[in-house]
Amino acid sequence: MPTELHIRKRVFLLLVILIFLFTVLVARIAYLTTSQAASLTQRGIRQWTREGTVYARRGNILDRNGQTLVLSATAYIVSADPRKIEDMDTFTSTICPILGLAEERVAQKLQDKSKSSVILKRQVSREKADVLRGLQDAADEGSRSAANALLFDEDVRRVYQRGVFLVQTLGLTNVDSVGQSGLEQQYETLLRGTPGKSLRSVDANAKPIYDSQNLYIEPQNGNSIKLTIDATIQEVCEKAMRECYEVNKAQAVHAIAMDVYTGGILAMCSKPDYDPNDPPREQSDALQAMMRIKLISDAYEPGSTFKILTAAAALDSGVTNPDDSFYCSAKIKVDGDTIRCWGNPHGAETMTQALQNSCNPVFVELALRMGTERLYSYLKAFGLGSKTNIDLQGEGSGILIPAGSVKNVDLARIGFGQSIAVTPIQLLTAACAVVNGGRLMQPYLLKEAVTPDGAVLYRNTPKVVSTPISEQTSLTMRELLEKVVSIGGAKNARIAGYRIGGKTGTAQVYKDGRIVRDVHIGSFLGFAPANDPKIALLVIVDEADTPVDYGGTTAAPFARQILADVLPYLGCQPEQEDDSQPVIIPDVTGLPLWQARQQMAQLGLRVLDDGASDTVTAQMPSVGATLHSGGQVMLYTYTEELQGPESLVCVPDVLGQSIASAASLLRRRGLDMEIEGSGFAVSQDPAAESFAALDTVVKVTFALPNP
Repeated sequence: MPTELHIRKRVFLLLVILIFLFTVLVARIAYLTTSQAASLTQRGIRQWTREGTVYARRGNILDRNGQTLVLSATAYIVSADPRKIEDMDTFTSTICPILGLAEERVAQKLQDKSKSSVILKRQVSREKADVLRGLQDAADEGSRSAANALLFDEDVRRVYQRGVFLVQTLGLTNVDSVGQSGLEQQYETLLRGTPGKSLRSVDANAKPIYDSQNLYIEPQNGNSIKLTIDATIQEVCEKAMRECYEVNKAQAVHAIAMDVYTGGILAMCSKPDYDPNDPPREQSDALQAMMRIKLISDAYEPGSTFKILTAAAALDSGVTNPDDSFYCSAKIKVDGDTIRCWGNPHGAETMTQALQNSCNPVFVELALRMGTERLYSYLKAFGLGSKTNIDLQGEGSGILIPAGSVKNVDLARIGFGQSIAVTPIQLLTAACAVVNGGRLMQPYLLKEAVTPDGAVLYRNTPKVVSTPISEQTSLTMRELLEKVVSIGGAKNARIAGYRIGGKTGTAQVYKDGRIVRDVHIGSFLGFAPANDPKIALLVIVDEADTPVDYGGTTAAPFARQILADVLPYLGCQPEQEDDSQPVIIPDVTGLPLWQARQQMAQLGLRVLDDGASDTVTAQMPSVGATLHSGGQVMLYTYTEELQGPESLVCVPDVLGQSIASAASLLRRRGLDMEIEGSGFAVSQDPAAESFAALDTVVKVTFALPNP
């Protein structure tokens, strides 16, 4: 039987144990309520609340007239609670087809059951979100169907209202609505808004509890920007460039239109392109190539369109005048190098006629008369060799040989558009200075920025960069360039009742440092009306796959098409012309070539053909188009498969053709060429109209005409 002492010892021991346990409990409580308080509080908040980002809407992008080109639309973030998915196969097979997701990838993302929410897809359209919500509503309450595991949060997505329209210039945003390219990237700080936040109470099943503790911080939407782009002019360019790309089977085609007096860009278009509402993001290399704004980034040899600048500089410096006399023998020697004209000798001609004829030797002489120092002072005043500072990222500065390294032969070639590289935006901006009174303007796209409540935040104004030529020289150049279109080599750009000025160009293509034969970049640079320009336009056709790929054939007809639609829209009324009337192009496909030529001649039109056969298979311009008397029509006679008795082909007549033209005609028939001499074809073997086997080598002798 325990004694009183033993009982007291036991009570004391029990008291010590209780005190120890109480001390441990107090210490634990103190530890949890002090050093662990913050983390436990956050853990609790995460369990009974759900925080979300409320994405701000990016500002709209508008054209100069306030038409919406790009806007932000409501979309949804679709998430799933892995803990509520009972059958993963059923879930993925039900949800993934609607969202366009791979089932295996979704199943892998949902393996972690410790998470209460896993994002499946962002920027889901309202239509798809409604379908998924319909599945939830159709399920029995409390059931563990696939749709019940879904959660929805509001999101925004970028919508390009007109689809494939001004694609490269507008640019793209990523899934987080951050600008990736184009104007979306350039004006990111203006367009983006400030995101808000939402904090909602949820129950044990992660369903929202709508009570007073819910918190919502309103996002601040971005500013809108209004561009100098005119949606109507852009649409006209888009249509023309689609046709140009298909008809010429080109590697690429480009068009850019500018307000002559302000430098504001009215339209920018390049093909091929993509749908910005569904860009091929999985093909990153192809997308990057198509996103590139080549009109401002890529430099090329401009060819004869550059003669606009040489002529303006020569007139302004006083080394020539419109009535100055020259003689073209189809070649000129500079420092031992022979520089040839593009065709037959032009003989005696004035400076005005040389511009109409696009005579290379005359422009060589003009450049040499000015000398390196004087010509380069004009080129730099025209902005060549430096960026125009257009408000787009990725602009190039072109290539201008350092003045100290320029030889006479380099200077001579620069005079007619070789040995110099410019970006399209540089060339067009400089050409505008030639015809707008002599002011080089800084090109720009942003007209003004507008806050969400409609207040003007910023307004752009035209900026004069330099004055390379006088107003009188500019007036003279407008008159000379108008004659180039009306009676010179750019007749395919002529429009009945309108005074059009401009110049065609055919530039060489370099690959791996070498000139590629029979491949060119054709272009037309024009402005209208010539007496009071409202618009300047540059059309470029890169590597057309046609028998004749000169700028007057590939680019000028489509520049004419653009101007014919745009000028009435700009309020320019046609004038009555007395000298000629527009001619509607008839359908001559299927006719013998001689008969088609005769029919075109009766209408006062000139004809070029590829010489592949004797029957017309296609024509350009197309049936129903209009040209002025004296305009040029291209007739195609080749077919996909070469025809001839026993696999023989008819040898075309290449007499009188240049080396490039003769090679092109023979290549169309599947024949090779052996070249002897230089200049123009004077004999050939086998003879024209005879039959030869495929891959036969035709020996062609070339000679230059006597000066």
